[in-house]
Amino acid sequence: MSESTVGESTQSVAGSSAAGARIELLQLTKKYAGQTQSAVEDISMDIAPGEMVMFLGPSGCGKTTTMKMINRIIEPTSGQIRIGGRDILELDPSELRRGIGYVIQQIGLFPHMSIAQNIGLVPQLLGWDKTKIATRVNELLDVVGLEPTTYRSRYPKQLSGGQQQRVGVARALAADPPVMLMDEPFGATDPITRERLQAEFKRLQKSLGKTIVFVTHDFNEAVVLGDRIAVLAERSRIVQFDTPANILAAPANDYVRSFVGSAAAIRSTAMLLVSEALAQVRTAPIPADAGVPTITPDQSVRDAINAMLVSGSTEVNVLNRGGAPIGSLSFEAICSLSASARRA
Repeated sequence: MSESTVGESTQSVAGSSAAGARIELLQLTKKYAGQTQSAVEDISMDIAPGEMVMFLGPSGCGKTTTMKMINRIIEPTSGQIRIGGRDILELDPSELRRGIGYVIQQIGLFPHMSIAQNIGLVPQLLGWDKTKIATRVNELLDVVGLEPTTYRSRYPKQLSGGQQQRVGVARALAADPPVMLMDEPFGATDPITRERLQAEFKRLQKSLGKTIVFVTHDFNEAVVLGDRIAVLAERSRIVQFDTPANILAAPANDYVRSFVGSAAAIRSTAMLLVSEALAQVRTAPIPADAGVPTITPDQSVRDAINAMLVSGSTEVNVLNRGGAPIGSLSFEAICSLSASARRA
């Protein structure tokens, strides 16, 4: 791929991954022939490199249409889309899509191809040699928590829904794209699997730093994963675009308030820093040999819950910057904080 294309991000497999790229939507509109109203009307948005932005709204509001214009699966009627400062309407659509990771709810794995072949598909199209592809496949299976020697030769039908979704994420990351688009990727999984996938993906994103547009109708998911949430009404009209904490604290209107719902206290507790939670419910550190996960005071209570979900533990140890234990936080204590917030 040429230097000027959005997808120029194929780093050395052993090297650092490609950083995220800025996404700019400028007065973007989509109107289908024969329709009196636009499906998407005049949306403008600036998404910073490495940011995960959640498109939140009810079915039919235009959130998926907006996302699909970013990789030109749907062509815009008017407006501009820039990725990394480049107008993507100037690029070849196929070349563009090879530089953008794409994960959908239906996963879309090819049933006649092995897991390794599914993950290596885009690198193969980009002309990578077989050794580099094999190395990248193994690396990504490790990243998403699937043992390469066990899973690379299997076929999609031999995997659970959660495992297939992990493979879908690995495939989207295969060519190390700066941008990822995710269309309700965890929506078809059961609640427990979905929470674990969300926690694992949040951890993964912290290390990768991709720019991600994530479509969801689930406010809880938006709060757990998003750096910012774009609450969208009909025709992708932005009602509020802010951090989860700010939306929880000050919903813009009744429409946004309907998403926040009656569980605002619980969600607000999740946004607390661990240091703030410890000030209210400090408990002694857990012995190091207990094998519980660890977090730092500057992480959020949400991060603590995610660590518990991934590990299967009901407690976390809190370590200072020097790695010394300064306390612990349990799921029971977090529930107690939420109960206090509801009474306040």
